[in-house]
Parts: sequence; structure tokens; C-alpha cells
Amino acid sequence: MEKQRTLKSTIEFHGVGVHRGTPVSVKLSPAEVGAGILFRRSDITECQFVKASVENVTTTPDVMGRQTTLGINGACVFTVEHLMSCLNGLKIDNCHVEVSGDEMPVLDGSALEYARKIQETGIVEQDAQRQFLSVKEPLYLNLGGTITIVLPSDELRVSYTLNYDNHPSLGHQFATFTVDPDSYINEIAPARTFCLKEEAEYLRSKGYGKGANFENTLVFDGSAPIQNTLRFSNEACRHKVLDLIGDLYLIGKPLKAHIITFKTGHQQNVEIVRRLMQMEQQSNKSCEKSNAQPCSSGVQKEMDVTEIMKILPHRYPFLLVDRILELEEGKRAVGLKNVTMNDYFFQGHFPGHPVMPGVLIVEAMAQVGGVIMLSKNENKGRLAFFMSIDSAKFRKPVYPGDQLKMEVEVLKVRSTTGQCSGRAYVGDKLVCEAEVKFAIVDRNS
Repeated sequence: MEKQRTLKSTIEFHGVGVHRGTPVSVKLSPAEVGAGILFRRSDITECQFVKASVENVTTTPDVMGRQTTLGINGACVFTVEHLMSCLNGLKIDNCHVEVSGDEMPVLDGSALEYARKIQETGIVEQDAQRQFLSVKEPLYLNLGGTITIVLPSDELRVSYTLNYDNHPSLGHQFATFTVDPDSYINEIAPARTFCLKEEAEYLRSKGYGKGANFENTLVFDGSAPIQNTLRFSNEACRHKVLDLIGDLYLIGKPLKAHIITFKTGHQQNVEIVRRLMQMEQQSNKSCEKSNAQPCSSGVQKEMDVTEIMKILPHRYPFLLVDRILELEEGKRAVGLKNVTMNDYFFQGHFPGHPVMPGVLIVEAMAQVGGVIMLSKNENKGRLAFFMSIDSAKFRKPVYPGDQLKMEVEVLKVRSTTGQCSGRAYVGDKLVCEAEVKFAIVDRNS
């Protein structure tokens, strides 16, 4: 298990804000276990520390969504994303940030100075485990022409696609990284902020970009940045990854997921964070509803198909559960079935208009119910046969390419019978629900 981490000692940075152009200093200090990343305006009397979380993000459409801003007790700190990215990338869980103005310093336009000074000063482990937000099911978002796909993963991985097809220098770029301190400081932190020449001119006309220059900002015009050279051929795309890593830390704890994004900016990143936190809250509520005990108690996660086949007698082509996400012995389970065009039943069921047979959706839910029943020690090695199907309702068709998630709860259980209630979803859409009753028998009966 990973331990929480904080700074070994205090660090200071000095510079100017990229938009306001005013001098500003920042002091980073160690923070106690469980504190998180806390910001405070040191230029405001009696201003208290406020956690860097999505609840404290304020919108700033006047700068074209080119920064992330935290509201601090009625005041603001603009452009926090580079420091937040560095703290996330270097696995700093707890840190006090004191800012002498309303905007973080731009430094060289990247997070490299933050990263180098933190590494030089040192990082210490604390006597507590890191708490993660772990994504358990896929999420798809289409926000104003930008696309994000979130997939379960045992680590944070970010894949970003940048698309400026009409621009000769930027064009189409892609970058993907597993985020750890080494990859962050070598591959991500050096990437500098960028914009097109016309964007820079627009910002200046609105009174912004006062602290920007051709050294701390890559300003693209024609085939290359003005008065500058690239650190990476896809530096602009890498900077988008840098920004995304910073915005993701507004969850308030590290994330385990694979984030795949197309053309997102700060506003979309913040919305992704909100959706991920909503998913976690819904998952926690579901767990609390199904069991008065703590969610982790008695819950086995990520049962693969090999383990499922040790419990169920079914085999291809009639094994309809690919994975068990959660199993609470004798009470509930969540299973997945990936529906593909290669499934045998599409050969003859509505040829030319493939939909999964409703009876097989019920069978898939029943197999999840069978896992619940037969995983109990007293039922291991036995069989679960249908006795009845009640209250079956089919809400929406299921097509090839869908992922069927089945949530099944035990209603009644006796020594030789069991009754379950199941619901099947594609995404957040309910596609089927039914109650099924089993007879639990010995294999030689």
C-alpha cells in the first residue's frame, strides 16, 4: 500500500502571473496527514486555507477557458493547474500553498521548475495510506464537441489527442503516458503552455496575457513557434496532458483510471472531475443501501472468468458473464457481459438487425445470481436451477458493442431455494429487470 506524502521542508517560487502580469510569490509547506492540497491568499488578512477541490472551482469565461481558478473565501487564485499537475505527478498528497496575489506565477510556462525544486528539497512519507478514487466502470462524455472516455485501470494513465488540422505547425498530435514521478518530470513537466498568434492577440485586446512572452509561451504562427524552439515535437499535446493531470487532482485524492480525451480544455476537465465524483458517490450510496456494514466488508472484487467457471457449470456458448465487479457473499453481486457481434446468437436472431435476445439477458442476470448463491461455502459444488421468472420487463434493446452491467440482489434464501432481483444496464440506461427463483441441488441429484 502506498503511503501519503508531503514536502520535506518549505519551498518558495517567484514570478509574474501570465494574464495579469503582476509579481507574485508562492510558498509551499508541509501539511499534515489527510489535509490534501490547501490554498491561501497570504496578501489578504485572516484568509483561511481552502482545499483545492472541484467544489471551489470558479468559472472565468473571459479568458476563453484557458485556466483553472479556485475561489478562496470570496477571493480567487487564478491558473492553479500547473502546480496542481506537479503535485499530482510527483504524488504529493498534503501541501499548504500560500500565494501573495490572485494568480500563480507562470515561470517558464511549464511545471518543470516546480518539479525540480520539489525533488531537490525532498519528499517524505507519512504514517497513513493514500486514498484513491478507483474507476470501476467505463464513462463516456461528449461535451461541446470534445470527447472523453474513462476506463478502469490500476494506475493513472492519460491519453490525449490534439487536433488543429488547419494549422501547419500543430496539426494532429497524440500523447499517452502512465503517470508516475519519473515519467512526469521527464516527459510531461517540461511541456510549456501554448496558443495561436490570433488567440494571443485576442487575449491582449481584452487585457489578458500581460505576463506572457515568447519565452514562457509557445505562440504558433505558420510552421513554428515565434522566437522559440520546441522541447518535444508534440509539446503542445504534452502540455494538454499536463493541464489535465492538474485538473484531475481537483478530485481531492489521486485517481486510478485511464483517461482518453479528444480536444478537452479546462472547462471539460473540470466537468470530467465532477462526473467521476458523482459516480463514486452513487457507488458508495448503492453499497450502503445493500449492506449496513462497511462496503469493503465481505466484498470480493474483480472475479475473472476463470474464477466464475469454478463456481458456475456453464461454458461457451452459454456462459454469459465475463467478469464479476463486486461480490458480497450471499447478498449481492455486479457482473459484466461484453456483447459482441461474435456472440453466437446474433447469427439467427433478427439477421440484419442484431439485438440480444431478452431471454438471454434474463439468463445473464440469473447467472450472476447463481454466482451469489453458489459462492457460499455450504453451496460450493452444487447447481442452481431455474424455478420461476417473475416481473420480467424489457426496457431497451441491447446491441453488439454494448456492455451489459447486471446488478443482482438476494431477496430470500433457504437451504434449497433462493430468490433474486436483477437489473441490467447499458451505461446508465435500464434495459431489463426481473425476479428469478432457484432450486439449489447437489450435482448428483
